[in-house]
Amino acid sequence: MSVWYTEKHTPHAGITIQVKESIYRGESQFQTLEILDTYEFGRMFLLDGVVMLTERDEFVYHEMLAHVPLNTHPAPERVLVVGGGDGGTVREVLKHPQVTEVTLVEIDRLVVEAALEHLPGISKGLRDPRTKVIYGDGVRFVADARPGSYDVILIDSTDPVGPAEALFTREFFRNCARALGPEGVFVSQSESPFYHLPFMVDIFSRIDGLYPKVGFYLAAIPTYPSGNWSFLMGSATEGSSLAQCRDYFELPTRYYDHNIHLASFAVPRFLSEALEK
Repeated sequence: MSVWYTEKHTPHAGITIQVKESIYRGESQFQTLEILDTYEFGRMFLLDGVVMLTERDEFVYHEMLAHVPLNTHPAPERVLVVGGGDGGTVREVLKHPQVTEVTLVEIDRLVVEAALEHLPGISKGLRDPRTKVIYGDGVRFVADARPGSYDVILIDSTDPVGPAEALFTREFFRNCARALGPEGVFVSQSESPFYHLPFMVDIFSRIDGLYPKVGFYLAAIPTYPSGNWSFLMGSATEGSSLAQCRDYFELPTRYYDHNIHLASFAVPRFLSEALEK
């Protein structure tokens, strides 16, 4: 019998993927976790029935969340990752030799445990001596952080519903800006411009004014809603454009490079016009 997993992205559209077998299922006080082995995308990690990553295309999301801001900051040494307990973002951050410390704040210990056991190629950075894993509320952690504690802050969150809603408030964005150093860079995943345009306009208004430069950049991620995903970026460095980056690109990547860095800030006209309004 053929088994298929289906995720609805809207009431009338979604994605469906044929499943080989179920690898793992668990429940925490926060959510339900599942790892399925699929024919097309390899192992697929779900939280509450929503795709967080697949082995085949996770590199796009994690490379773009990590390398764009780290190659924008002139000397990133201290990096904070909020969420992202699967470890993919940490793995990419650690490819930068200047990084001396990565702090991962994950609310759900079970996410980290499941990733370490079943997704070793993605989670391997969590075992690196430069990585410090803290289990707790990322919103509270950032609110309590000392000013200037980090060079780069990356928000690797789930969709903005339930507990994750607090990661997209003006107060949280303000606390992140305070926790960053003088040339700090902030990036958060920010949903699909095709399906979630009103949300993107809303959060842009919440972060506007907290940094000298604020904007979105994009990446193509096949298993995310619409296949077109966005990242919200704020940079404390004045003078240059958001797309400007330093000249270090000798990284073992599969999606990200110098050309992708520059091109990712070219957003479609309907998004730029919505932001102007």
